[in-house]
Amino acid sequence: MRLDLFSDVTDLTAAIVDIESVSGAEGPLADAVEEALRALPHLAVERTGHNVVARTELGHAERVVLAGHLDTVPLNGNLPSRVEGDRLYGCGTTDMKSGVAVALRLAATVPEPTRDVTFVFYECEEIEAERNGLRRLAAERPELLAGDFAVLMEPTGALIEGGCQGTIRVEVTATGERAHSARAWMGSNAIHSAGRILDVLRAYEPTRPVVDGLEYHEGLNAVFVRGGVAGNVIPDECVVTVNYRFAPDKSLDEAERYLRRIFDGFAVKVTDASPAARPGLTHPAADAFVRAAGAEVRAKLGWTDVARFAELGVPAVNYGPGEPTLAHTKDEYVEIPLIGDCEHRMRAWLTA
Repeated sequence: MRLDLFSDVTDLTAAIVDIESVSGAEGPLADAVEEALRALPHLAVERTGHNVVARTELGHAERVVLAGHLDTVPLNGNLPSRVEGDRLYGCGTTDMKSGVAVALRLAATVPEPTRDVTFVFYECEEIEAERNGLRRLAAERPELLAGDFAVLMEPTGALIEGGCQGTIRVEVTATGERAHSARAWMGSNAIHSAGRILDVLRAYEPTRPVVDGLEYHEGLNAVFVRGGVAGNVIPDECVVTVNYRFAPDKSLDEAERYLRRIFDGFAVKVTDASPAARPGLTHPAADAFVRAAGAEVRAKLGWTDVARFAELGVPAVNYGPGEPTLAHTKDEYVEIPLIGDCEHRMRAWLTA
């Protein structure tokens, strides 16, 4: 299927949605995006796997990056797309093919922006981090992601969400000694000992750090509990998996040290960790973007790929027409007026 990047942005969104692209199967959509972008003489286009990067080369002093992922979660009877009133329904409409459509329209219809622009369309955002296309580009071709400021077209309801929280998961282990449950006093019940881990979690009071003027809301929660040997055995181990969502005033190392301190006396093993990203609103390009968007600016309460840009030294924000609470749902939709509004405001930013 071919994409017409000069069509109405709502029609373009529907066309992109109707090209199925569940994570790992983005090939047909990446092919269509690449073909459409290579037809534009003002862009230099490269492809790595199912990642497509297009760049203007106008020699401006400033470069910005617009990025969006091509993949969706598995279908749930929600294709093909359909319009009902002011809503476009379908898998990926909000997360984040409407944002991808906005970026593609701008790539085609703003041939001479006032700042150089890199457009990045990447694979495998919705699955394990090892397969994330932006992660791959950052590791193998970081020069393609270089810029002064980046906008990740994540669904934000056309608000600006600065930075993102970091996330770290740890296994906190309580140990004991096995015994027959008929002679429990001869052992030590690790599940009972894990109560002290839960006591720490119950006593936790979320902090609300203010970073670069935006208020974040931290969280510390048990997400899994594993323990037990058999119905007649006193368990010698109980593992509580804890997820800590922390504000960008902490590094990963600081977040890990904090967890080891509050769970002192227990073995703590890090199983997964991603750094936070500061809001990135101090650069002149960011200030110009905020003024052009004319939208409320708030903290991103969650982790997104803006953190990958932050690791490369590129400040980044989240901004897109989709509604984040609808992402991954069967009845996912995007408000049609917001797609056009985002396109209009970003066009004003790139041409001012």
